[in-house]
Amino acid sequence: QVQLVESGGGLVQAGGSLRLSCAASGRAFSTNPMGWFRQVAEKEREFVAAIRPTGYTYYVDSVKGRFTISRGNAKNTMYLQMNSLKPEDAAVYYCNSVIIIGDENTVLPFGSWGQGTMVTVSS
Repeated sequence: QVQLVESGGGLVQAGGSLRLSCAASGRAFSTNPMGWFRQVAEKEREFVAAIRPTGYTYYVDSVKGRFTISRGNAKNTMYLQMNSLKPEDAAVYYCNSVIIIGDENTVLPFGSWGQGTMVTVSS
């Protein structure tokens, strides 16, 4: 059973930065694409960023140029560096294994979700 633990969230002013971490136990996810998603209350969870084992990355348009996804040196860690944060980035952020399909490179999560880490951005 894979367990995912997200951390690094917090309260930051608009324009500030945060670095989220994702740690997985139970399965080596270094061989799978991984991604970050976020959810605001009463809205669907949305894709934010993904990274292939090769290092190729994908981002939702709203975070391009501001967020950077990366894998850690430890086998089962992943990060999301978030710069120039905006109030609309406020959400609970989750990591998960993903599949990337189709010509549009649609990123879909699979597996169990962790508890997430909350990001609050004050204006």
